Parts: sequence; C-alpha cells; structure tokens
Amino acid sequence: MSLESVRPSLEAAGFADRVMTFANSSATVELAAQCVGCQPAQIAKSLSFRTAEGAVLIVTAGDAKIDNAKYKALFHQKATMLSHDEVYDLLGLRVGGVCPFGVSAPVFLDISLRRFDTVYPAAGDDHSAVRLTPEELQAASRAQGWVDVCKGWNEV
Repeated sequence: MSLESVRPSLEAAGFADRVMTFANSSATVELAAQCVGCQPAQIAKSLSFRTAEGAVLIVTAGDAKIDNAKYKALFHQKATMLSHDEVYDLLGLRVGGVCPFGVSAPVFLDISLRRFDTVYPAAGDDHSAVRLTPEELQAASRAQGWVDVCKGWNEV
C-alpha cells in the first residue's frame, strides 16, 4: 500500500482533500511535525503490535509511549511490536508511512490524541500526512474505539 492505495479510504470518508504531501521525509514524529508545522505531540503515530490473531494498530499522540502494564491489561498479552518486515507483510505499508486507513488489522485510538483539536496521521507513505480532528480520525480509520494504553503524555 501507499498514498495512492490509502486515498480511496480517505475519499470514502470525505477527507482526501486534507492529504498533504511533502518533498522531505515525514517518517518520524519529529520530521512529520517539521513538515506539517505543528508540535510533535500532534502527530498521530501508528504503532503496530503482534497479537495471537495477527496484528493490531494503536494510534497515539506523538509524545505518548506505550505503557506495557496498561497494554497487557487490555489485550491480555505483552506488547510486542512488529518487525519492519512484519509491518509490510501484515499491513501492506512501510514503516514511516504506516497509517490507520484501509488496513485489515483492528485499529484503536489512544486517548492521548483527544487533547488536540487537530492531529496529523500519515497517509500511506513517508512523505505524507492528513489533517483531521480526533473524531474524524475515528471515523476515517474505522477504529474499534478509544483506549488508554499510553504513558508520558499526561505527565508533563
């Protein structure tokens, strides 16, 4: 998958006109924030984890870190991130451009995103982002719901 393969999901949700593409890489939170012109915490990073069923995607604020105890309490297993190869094999996206649109894995949104009016997830590759409210992100990603599996963001 890529920006072009993700675009139909964003079009169906009515948000394709919000996609931004960049000449520079947006593969990390810091680079994406520079490209977009926002604070790093507003970057909605998509983290992929291995589960007994395959993979799960958790979208968090750019400054949030997975809290292993909270993750285990919710998913009943240790938080184990997918390798780069597994991300591509299971999600069809390359690390740096992983996004919650059009993927077959279940998507969950962490509550760390709710403190912002606008967030910026990737749009399928490492040179793109899409501007959404948290509620629009939930609709466009077809997320299964909001979860509380992060730490660090509310301690500042």
